[in-house]
Amino acid sequence: MTSPSSQAMTLSHPSSGRHFYLAVDRLQFKMRTLLELLGVVSDRHGPVPIAICVSSRDELDAVCAAVANLPFVSLSPLYSDQDEAERASVLEKSRPEAIQRNQIEDTSIDESPKPESVVLKQNITVVTDACLPSAAMGEAPLMSRVLINYELPTKKEAYLRHVSACLATDGIMINMVVGGEVALLKSLEETNGFVIAEMPIHVNKLFLTLEICFASNTVSSCGLN
Repeated sequence: MTSPSSQAMTLSHPSSGRHFYLAVDRLQFKMRTLLELLGVVSDRHGPVPIAICVSSRDELDAVCAAVANLPFVSLSPLYSDQDEAERASVLEKSRPEAIQRNQIEDTSIDESPKPESVVLKQNITVVTDACLPSAAMGEAPLMSRVLINYELPTKKEAYLRHVSACLATDGIMINMVVGGEVALLKSLEETNGFVIAEMPIHVNKLFLTLEICFASNTVSSCGLN
């Protein structure tokens, strides 16, 4: 069985997952865009495990308050003053759901209809930079299929820490950027040695991008020309 620390080392490799950025014109549109993105994933792909990384407790509270209003979401926050038992419960809840989802997608070819009485919700974990799962503490990574950086990490180390702590090896990283942050994104590309492709805001193209990415294990096939 692979240890949490070895899993983290594997996931921290720059080739893990597919990397995109979603540009927002103005800061006030950022939260609305996040909610629309979550709706797109839910409508097209069902209960895909998602992690949202934020830099501060204030941002975590704001994101949780907005996301909690979505009817298709099961929300789990990770924050600094959380007691150990609650933190362990959140991590335990998040990781098995991610693994189960990966196993279903790996073994199932045809989508079978679900009974109307069964409501499957998105498992979304919102976490601050300071509270990411830690291999040093014996915590396994979240293994989410979609990782959203609500705030763009400014340093290579922070970016890779998000990847290693939260993202499955075949997952999708979506960086939300506003205005001048695109320049910072390009700097991260150069230091990390991989391409962060633009993800279009247009809903139909988002559908296409996500479908291609979930269906494929290659980075190049996810690009949009």
